[in-house]
Amino acid sequence: MTAQTNEQAAQRIAESLKLLQDHLPIQRRVVHAGDTLYQAGQRFDNLYILNSGFFKIVNSSSDGREQVVALHFKGDWLGLDGIANGHYGCNAVAMDTGEVWAVGYNTLIQAATRQPAVLSVMHQAMSREIGRDRDSMMSLATLPADARVADFLRTWADALAQRGLRTDQITLRMTRAEIGNYLGMTLESVSRALSRLARGDVIRFNEKGRRDIQIPEVHALTAFIQRSMTPAAAAVH
Repeated sequence: MTAQTNEQAAQRIAESLKLLQDHLPIQRRVVHAGDTLYQAGQRFDNLYILNSGFFKIVNSSSDGREQVVALHFKGDWLGLDGIANGHYGCNAVAMDTGEVWAVGYNTLIQAATRQPAVLSVMHQAMSREIGRDRDSMMSLATLPADARVADFLRTWADALAQRGLRTDQITLRMTRAEIGNYLGMTLESVSRALSRLARGDVIRFNEKGRRDIQIPEVHALTAFIQRSMTPAAAAVH
């Protein structure tokens, strides 16, 4: 994405948050890493808007399997899956210290009748979530393992850029095992992919720890993904 596109996205997020703050009775909640905002099966009452921090959405099966199915950043809405049947479908877990805004769903609908722009912001959030789910499915279904990890890093960096944050050095808020769970890979495959990216100088590990990653040029991740899709590269995987 271009710098202009990122600036426009950052402005849109800021304007949306201000609109909601001006027209809705918001309940602010500070969360810390590991805090659960809501759980699967819990009664749906509120929608949540992420004002700062990072969240993962975890889906659980009846036999105990868990899958990280979505990641959320500043400006994203959480809990939309609860609208249909009156119960949240997944667990929302904080990955870092942040602030979440809680808005009663009925209150939001009432406010939207007075200020239609509020409903428009929610619909836009729904549309972006559908688009992210589509892109995630495309990555899982079409990319080899190394490229999946590169695409994950690129997506994370793009999300930061769209919020006016630096992308040349990022701190992953997930363990290797969690990244593998999200990408449908083993922990070992994720570690090997990160090592290959580092050997190619596409990324660098910060001395403080291997969760701190330097990305000298985000477009190098795109080039890596494109190279991995050539017949010769695909044969290696």
